[in-house]
Amino acid sequence: MAPTPSTKPNFAPIKTQRAFEIICEQIRAQLAAGTLKAGDKLPAERELAAEFQVSRSALREALRSLEVAGIIRNVKGVKGGAFVQTAEPDRILQAMQDYVHLGDISLAELTEARLALQDIIVRLACERASENDLADLEAIAARTKQESNVEARYQCAAEYYAVLARATGNRIFGIFVESLSAILHEFVQGPDYETLQQSLIESRFKLVRHLRAKNSEAAVAEMRKHLERVHRHVRKNSKAAKG
Repeated sequence: MAPTPSTKPNFAPIKTQRAFEIICEQIRAQLAAGTLKAGDKLPAERELAAEFQVSRSALREALRSLEVAGIIRNVKGVKGGAFVQTAEPDRILQAMQDYVHLGDISLAELTEARLALQDIIVRLACERASENDLADLEAIAARTKQESNVEARYQCAAEYYAVLARATGNRIFGIFVESLSAILHEFVQGPDYETLQQSLIESRFKLVRHLRAKNSEAAVAEMRKHLERVHRHVRKNSKAAKG
């Protein structure tokens, strides 16, 4: 059974041709204020339409927009209605990927973002990584050495960085890392793309040793060197593919 809001949200009447957008803005404002929370059920359509002073069609358009955005879910049946969704990281990830596909992200921008983010992640991982995290990183690096296929090695790399982000204990880093890995994937596809050199894979073992020793400066330096070499490797392959 969904929890009852402690304070009833108050919505203002709307007088505009873009009524559905204003409805969305007001509902988002109530979420930001904490008046509406995950699991709360919105009032019935008839009641909401009367409070907003809009047509049922405008209200339904707003509710559909909020559902697509992942903010509410519509449940059918006697006990159904519009419920506020719980946060889902996958939706944030998809939104970031859509932004990249709609825009024009350069390899240089990607590398700069990865360097800055991994500096923070590596320092936190030095403090917080468990032995299980470190063992997983070593196992992934070992598995990468056995792979010769570009796609398989990419998947190993994405998993490696995901575990490293997990080691920070902060799930937000995991979302950012997964998004950047997905962007990188755009650059490492194609039949002529060369696999990573063994020296790049060995760098991942070195990083784990620094993490285990809790040597944050050495770990950060190793990660930066590694990412810069990956950048050169990807750039070389990208130019060859265009050439």
